[in-house]
Amino acid sequence: MKTVVIYYSRGGTTKKMAELIHKNIKEKGVAADIFPVDKISADKLLEYDGIIIGSPTYYGLMAAEIKELLDESVSFHGKLDGKVGGAFSSSANLAGGNETTILSVLEAMLIHGMVIAGDPKGDHYGPVSLGGIDARCSENCERFASRFVNILKKLA
Repeated sequence: MKTVVIYYSRGGTTKKMAELIHKNIKEKGVAADIFPVDKISADKLLEYDGIIIGSPTYYGLMAAEIKELLDESVSFHGKLDGKVGGAFSSSANLAGGNETTILSVLEAMLIHGMVIAGDPKGDHYGPVSLGGIDARCSENCERFASRFVNILKKLA
């Protein structure tokens, strides 16, 4: 099993979340790579069993750089079918659009046929940060990583 964490970050918060999720996945015994979105091509997604994408919130949607990667993945539509997907986001404040940002990434993953699982206890769609990394965000990133690994193992 191999997972990739991809992110776009201007201010550094989304990058910190990506690093936290990446670290926790590796601690659970799953091989994982991490890339800023400008350092990975869409075709590399085919090499992974799990794909996690993080974006800051821009007007309730993913960053254009993330959207570009997902748009490029159209060239191999259907080949991500059955892979596990997840997303996370950062925003400046509560109700800043982070849930809709995550959903915009998950929608693309669902169209690819990827397996997505919500969380009935933590951040339901994926981890979110509000203005920075705090204890709540850190706990949700760790919980997300654990749940992601459990799903990967169940499907393996």
